[in-house]
Amino acid sequence: MASPVFLPAASYDYATVQRVKGEQVVTESDLVAAEEPLEIRLGFGPMGQREHRTLSVTMRTPGHDFELAAGFLLTEGIIQSRQDLTGIIYCPDVEKPEERENVVRAELASSVEVSMPRLERHFYTSSSCGVCGKTSIDAVQAASCPVLPTDGPFVAAELIHELPARQRAAQELFEQTGGLHAAALFSPNGELLLLREDVGRHNALDKVIGAALLQEWLPLHNCILLVSGRASFELVQKAAVAGIPVLAAVGAPSSLAVQAAAGFGMTLLGFVRQQRYNIYSGSWRIKYNEQ
Repeated sequence: MASPVFLPAASYDYATVQRVKGEQVVTESDLVAAEEPLEIRLGFGPMGQREHRTLSVTMRTPGHDFELAAGFLLTEGIIQSRQDLTGIIYCPDVEKPEERENVVRAELASSVEVSMPRLERHFYTSSSCGVCGKTSIDAVQAASCPVLPTDGPFVAAELIHELPARQRAAQELFEQTGGLHAAALFSPNGELLLLREDVGRHNALDKVIGAALLQEWLPLHNCILLVSGRASFELVQKAAVAGIPVLAAVGAPSSLAVQAAAGFGMTLLGFVRQQRYNIYSGSWRIKYNEQ
């Protein structure tokens, strides 16, 4: 199989598979989505007293690692804006060859206060469960979430049906491997603004939000977010931190996601596929032909 040169080499790998169809068995080489650990380290403190500590390890698809780190720091409340982040690099002082480009260090502005004991109590990340330990919406709402707009944006009901196909058409790595989640930002008229893929749905969203943060697009008050899987509480929370007013999911929302979206004033859509969807909150943003 020829290498797909349009894909970042680090984002996929090859595996030998036996394809079984009926009684026929054929051995071939196949593309699989790469999954490797990314360690996120923090540099913080006043000049002359800087500390460097490990914050989190997440299983991710390599690529857009700086965006992933930036998005994670924002959506977990460690930074509040682009100005809180002075730079992100791959750590040059790793001990093992396999850690090269799998360890990043985010340098925070000296004015940013960091409580490592608090972070160590509350943060644990994996590609399957996201950040664990958040048990109440009140705790998240106490963070610095932008207030979502109450005068729009308005989205045509029929446009929602078109978004999954537009997202899927832009998922180059998924088309090759079939093993990735995607998060995509659209304008209210359906223009695809930004898309990222990852083995972890939380990572895909952090990459999108991190890219928007680094380009100083936040808050994303005039955007629709479409995620390829289900809508969990964590995804609603991350979208709220980025100021996203409309979250659509191909899969089902959880009960806490519905409760959180309503609390944030967010429009939440689920089961967006096969020319149908459910509106769980914020239906006033969805406009029909007769309106």
